[in-house]
Amino acid sequence: MRTLLASIPVAVLGLVLGCSSEPAADGWGDTAGKPRVIASFAPIWCFAENVAGPDAVVKPLMTGQGPHHFDGTATQARLFQKADLVLVNGLGLDDKRVKKLADASRNKNLKVIDLGGKLDPKTLLESDGCPCGHDHGDDDGHDHGGVDPHVWLGPDQAVKMVEGIRDALKAADPAHAAGYDGRAAAYIAKLTALKDEGKALLKDKTDRKLVTFHGSQNYFANAFGLKIAGVVQSTPGKEPSAKELDALVAACSKDKVRVIAVEPQYASKSAAERIVAHLKGVPDPVVIALDPLETASESELNADWYVAKMRANLAELAKAMR
Repeated sequence: MRTLLASIPVAVLGLVLGCSSEPAADGWGDTAGKPRVIASFAPIWCFAENVAGPDAVVKPLMTGQGPHHFDGTATQARLFQKADLVLVNGLGLDDKRVKKLADASRNKNLKVIDLGGKLDPKTLLESDGCPCGHDHGDDDGHDHGGVDPHVWLGPDQAVKMVEGIRDALKAADPAHAAGYDGRAAAYIAKLTALKDEGKALLKDKTDRKLVTFHGSQNYFANAFGLKIAGVVQSTPGKEPSAKELDALVAACSKDKVRVIAVEPQYASKSAAERIVAHLKGVPDPVVIALDPLETASESELNADWYVAKMRANLAELAKAMR
């Protein structure tokens, strides 16, 4: 399904963006003199907020809607008029849609920073059949090119994204380079500690296979030595067919997969519960919640949000696995 912003021609978006000349309408308020940064969605906002500190202003673009379902509003679009930097995950997830807004803003000084594009290709995982559910080059603006774009869930990839944000802020605001360096180093230390904590928490688990709700957890699993045995929804928000469910139940029964994960953003757990109910020869199967960190309300976002959410996911897994 095409989203609202994806379906609006750039020329029309330009009219929407230019419909008000009031200073308050640009969404930035009295922030002159500081780099104005848009972060495409919650994890990237959190990375940027930790690096920016008091020297830059960071606003999230997508909050209640993540990159899979973002529609956007005219108010959000106007942020681009006076922004200096836009940080995107890239890898075909959010970059085309954000670039459309950037182009429509007529802001010639705006720079789009593709964080995923800065990652070593050797650290990227393949998207097996595009498990996040998008056809390559579709009208929603997603084109993963065979690469899994959910890189923010891998602590090692997150570190590299933080380094990319640090470098972009230093280039935009060299007077505060030392501050960006120091805060980035402190946050990278937290991300490194997070990975060490997770590995220690799960080190004695021999039951390391799980089914995830959609294909978002591959980098997370790779970081902590877990194996994704399948996904409940190949397309986020679309329930699997009876045939798909039967195949997943058969695979889980054969491989003795007892941990089935759902996502808190989706109310329906019926498919996961049906899998658990029909597993054969699998002792004590369980449904747990793993957050892919794709959405967050603006009120809950804070500098500790990413690490806290990742720790909660790890704790949920440690409790469920044997």
